[in-house]
Amino acid sequence: MIKLIVGIGNPGAEYVTTRHNIGFWFVDRLAQELSAELHNDHRFHGNYVKIRLHRNDVYLLKPKTFMNRSGLSVMALAKFFKILPQSILIVHDELDFPPGTAKLKLGGSSGGHNGLKNIAAHLSTWQYWRLRIGIGHPRALIPDSENTHASSKLDVVDFVLKAPRLEEKKLIDAAIDDSLKLMPLIVNGKLERS
Repeated sequence: MIKLIVGIGNPGAEYVTTRHNIGFWFVDRLAQELSAELHNDHRFHGNYVKIRLHRNDVYLLKPKTFMNRSGLSVMALAKFFKILPQSILIVHDELDFPPGTAKLKLGGSSGGHNGLKNIAAHLSTWQYWRLRIGIGHPRALIPDSENTHASSKLDVVDFVLKAPRLEEKKLIDAAIDDSLKLMPLIVNGKLERS
């Protein structure tokens, strides 16, 4: 069963609307649906709240560290409340999926996502759940002849730190809506059905 839902992103007003902050968007929407307010707690290097979700006590967390240091916050809260990695759900942006797609996964590699790498390093395992919400990839917008490795890496950083186009935002919001509808299954440990 899921005991901790973490939305990862970057703190600061300049990042609020960026693709990299989809995890924050998800947690904010879930908290809003439940009329819950996240509060800053220095012990956990982030904002958190304990909620009652589908007859289960669950913590929501938004790390106040930057994305590539998310593990510090996740580990601090998980250790304090004795939450095992298999009971943690990390919500994050996914370059490999088009906007409008969301998939649930246990374990696996980071796929180059620095936030996931840092979380795995702090938890000493890759065996935590992820809700991957698609943002698309900038390569899809660049002709193959112009797509070099060096320019791709720069394009990815620029891409995730910008707001999605209006049509992408609508698809991303729909994926978040669909994922929120599955929360009863996810929280109650029926993850394979979602």
